Amino acid sequence: MGMESFFQRFCDVSFDENGVLKDFKVKFEENYNFAYDVMDEIARQEPDRRAMIWCNEEGEEKIFTFADLKRMSDKTANMLRSHGVKKGDMVMLVLKRHYEFWFTILALHKLGAVAIPATNLLTKKDFEYRFEAADVKAIVCTADGEVADHVDAACEEYKGLTAKVMVHGCREGWIDFSKEVAEASEQLDRVSTKALEPMLLYFTSGTTGYPKMVIHDHTYSLGHIITAKYWHNVDPNGIHLSVSDTGWGKAAWGKLYGQWIAATTVFVYDFDKFNPKDMLHMIEKYRITTFCAPPTIYRFFIKEGMEGYDLSSLKYATTAGEALNAEVYNRFLEYTGLKLMEGFGQTETTLVLTNLVGTTPHPGSMGKPSPMYHVAVVDEEGAEVPPGTVGEICIRTTDEKQVGLFMEYYRNEERTKEAWHDGLYHTGDTAWVDEDGFFWYVGRTDDVIKASGYRIGPFEIESVLMEHPAVLECAVTGAPDPIRGTVVKATIILTKNYQPSDELKKELQTYVKEQTAPYKYPRIVEFVTELPKTISGKIRRVEIRSNDNK
Repeated sequence: MGMESFFQRFCDVSFDENGVLKDFKVKFEENYNFAYDVMDEIARQEPDRRAMIWCNEEGEEKIFTFADLKRMSDKTANMLRSHGVKKGDMVMLVLKRHYEFWFTILALHKLGAVAIPATNLLTKKDFEYRFEAADVKAIVCTADGEVADHVDAACEEYKGLTAKVMVHGCREGWIDFSKEVAEASEQLDRVSTKALEPMLLYFTSGTTGYPKMVIHDHTYSLGHIITAKYWHNVDPNGIHLSVSDTGWGKAAWGKLYGQWIAATTVFVYDFDKFNPKDMLHMIEKYRITTFCAPPTIYRFFIKEGMEGYDLSSLKYATTAGEALNAEVYNRFLEYTGLKLMEGFGQTETTLVLTNLVGTTPHPGSMGKPSPMYHVAVVDEEGAEVPPGTVGEICIRTTDEKQVGLFMEYYRNEERTKEAWHDGLYHTGDTAWVDEDGFFWYVGRTDDVIKASGYRIGPFEIESVLMEHPAVLECAVTGAPDPIRGTVVKATIILTKNYQPSDELKKELQTYVKEQTAPYKYPRIVEFVTELPKTISGKIRRVEIRSNDNK
């Protein structure tokens, strides 16, 4: 079986007259397991096929074949099992972009344990909450920074950890990953797991309240076939780079499941602080063919300048994680000749809305529903709204297993029922649909501004502001006003060539008035050096609103 068609064993597909994916249905056996049935199977068929290129800021480089990943995940599984990790156990991974992340997550899949990827930015309080909430049994974490200090401090209160494993170092009370994996056996018999058993858990970094626990079963990996093959447009002989720390769901979208089912090479650049020039250099040096990043990354590329880089290897570029500004789309197209293909999804889902391979995007639109989902825009009563009307993005579901959609909010039946009821999963994001069926993002349901009798989505105003050369980042919110009740406020970080002034405030206000409906212009403009964000980098508009209401 050729690698080009390997993914077809897991899905039935059909295409329209223009060659665009029309129908997609996942196929899986009762005991499907990504690590055994994809990774080990490719390793058996083509052991020398390149699976990953890894490099870091220090200039180190490693290339792993599928056979390498099979061997190292088997050894890692045996190491973890020797320290008591077993099927059903919750195991946290705080491994930045270290290649050991991939050894470990594949090992946990093989053991039937539940992997909990997390960021290295967590503190003692964060770890304590997560350990207790998920009943975490073991942790594998980087020696870099203060992660282990925070874990040890959390363990003064939480006594449930049976194993603490450290990568790239060792300390008292911790297991040395490299030493013990090197000594572990390469022989691992298949552990009995079921496709619909838990595989992966993420703590969502919601803009309000404590993070929810999103849990996925083994079929989640198959839901990302569309992500990689029909959105990222990966090539079995190409190299794909998605920019994401392994602590976020975006890593599962772009650095793991769909890409390897499609048998492409995953590129990993292990860096601490994002530098647009370094990233552009990596694309140039390693001849990256397909690339995915949030719009912020593309904005930094454009603001810093893309001249002088040979980006001719890039054949396709996609974006997700936040709404795409049309200005960014147009500037990137000018530089590269590539149309940014936007997609939309959540930690709870795979790709929900997308500009599929073969389609022509409408700049700024999230595209149309993925063939995996029946998507509707509904009002507060759950009734579908007509084109041009803002409503909530929902996924229609039935009692049948919906591949790609989360199992539940773990240990939180109430929150699960709030989001998923009457045959609808409520995303909490709002949009409107045009006459051609394209979805246009408005904002989170709790971010929509109601001012002067109008409903105003912050993204539209943010998009206009981002077109101005003075604006690096911004957040638009509703602020209290004694006369109007609520007015539009823009909180802005300026680019390096601009300084705050009353003249600049007026210039930006006038600019918005000229570019969109005058009632949408920000009556309040505040210049700041940083915006409040969640750990995953999403702007916390709720914090801005809260401070304004004090």
